[in-house]
Amino acid sequence: MIVFFANYRRTLRQFVLHPGQGWKIGLLLAAVLAYGSTGFLYWELPNNPELRWSDGLWYSIVTMTTVGYGDLFPKSAGGRFLVGVPLMLFGISLLGYALSAAAAAFVTSRTKEAQGMSTHRCTDHILILNFPGLAKVERVVEELRSDPAIGAGTRFVLVDEHLPELPADLATRDILYVRGDPSRDETLRRANAAAARHAVILSLKPGEVQSDHRNVAIALALEAHHRGIQTVVECVDPNSEELLRKTGCDRIVCSARFDATFLSQELLNPGAQEVVGELMSSLQGQNIYITPLPADCALADVSALTTRCRERGHLLLGLRRGGANQLNPPASSALTPGDAAITIGEARLSFA
Repeated sequence: MIVFFANYRRTLRQFVLHPGQGWKIGLLLAAVLAYGSTGFLYWELPNNPELRWSDGLWYSIVTMTTVGYGDLFPKSAGGRFLVGVPLMLFGISLLGYALSAAAAAFVTSRTKEAQGMSTHRCTDHILILNFPGLAKVERVVEELRSDPAIGAGTRFVLVDEHLPELPADLATRDILYVRGDPSRDETLRRANAAAARHAVILSLKPGEVQSDHRNVAIALALEAHHRGIQTVVECVDPNSEELLRKTGCDRIVCSARFDATFLSQELLNPGAQEVVGELMSSLQGQNIYITPLPADCALADVSALTTRCRERGHLLLGLRRGGANQLNPPASSALTPGDAAITIGEARLSFA
């Protein structure tokens, strides 16, 4: 209790000696309104006994804002020159100063937000760590928001150390920005990483192995800050995958793995990259979905699962079992707990 009163006295002393600008303006406005209301009633009440405090306050507000409805006005010399004139001069000046201060505070807040200096309180959002380029970040956001599992209303927070200001194209997409080193706890705290749902760590400079070293540090800091977050990390060098797995991240995407495959398949099967692109994109065509089977699934084998998928407009490609893919399994293969169906369809499949 003693500590509470000591803190209370310290806070009260700080407020009295160094009040904020908002408190100063508010107190001055209250003082001017009180002076105008009291003075108006003092001089006008003897000649008009029906006046109330609300009338005095209304007259003060109307005079300060220069509206001048004319329904109430002082008739005595004291009411005009000792109340009306000071209220006009000081009231409009103070009100103009208050409005300009509010506008300046709003502009400063928007500028700080655009420059990544704000602290965000959103929850269940998605973090995008590093800014390799506008087109790539836009593509990631579009792909994720187009899937019902994420939803169009999900907030995104971009975290980068070098971007001076959030691009206008990202601001119009309702993307927030935090400027700072993503591997530091202070930066992650400002992005409210502890309440985030997913995180996507992009390679800052695609093609440079040094980007993988940076992503290792970011993944370590993020996993230490929030163990439950689902993290996908992009890497350049396949040799960095083992080190990234040790950080605790959930998934690793190595673009170098697919370069040779896409080149050779496009040579052997022209148009293959367009087919794969449509299957991997949630923005066009049909997509590949990996859907876990429920624990109480009544389906016995792959044949029954194929029939169920076909009834719902999906084509069964195979099963994912124990972290490995089994494509085109025999129709008589039995389903086991923990299996997931790999299908192609227009929308995410549900076996519930």
